[in-house]
Amino acid sequence: MITIENNQECFVQLWLRLERTRQLLGMQGRRFCIRRVLQSWLGTEATDDFIWEVCHNTVIDDEQLYGYDTLPPPTTHPREIREFLRALVSVKLGIGMRKVDLRALDKAYSLAFPGRTPINVNKKSRRGP
Repeated sequence: MITIENNQECFVQLWLRLERTRQLLGMQGRRFCIRRVLQSWLGTEATDDFIWEVCHNTVIDDEQLYGYDTLPPPTTHPREIREFLRALVSVKLGIGMRKVDLRALDKAYSLAFPGRTPINVNKKSRRGP
């Protein structure tokens, strides 16, 4: 069982745990999908309704994910995984998606995987030229 909070320290642990879960499921010959991840992390708390709500809030490339849709590896597709983690935090804490601290979530990725390109490296600055 894991504790989920809306802060950078928790997000670092979620990123790292997600990569370990991906590797573990791969060794077991099981699909790396939202349903398997949530069942692994939350046990009986990962009810069908909870999984549905996380999936309903996880939108990647304008498409909603379903419980058994395979997730991409966190280290190579961080933007897609960020949406899954954001939805998980939102549903678990009962807060809106906009209340999840995206800056902390993005920074946590850089801390968890320091050799990887930060998530928002290509994002244009809001300041003028």
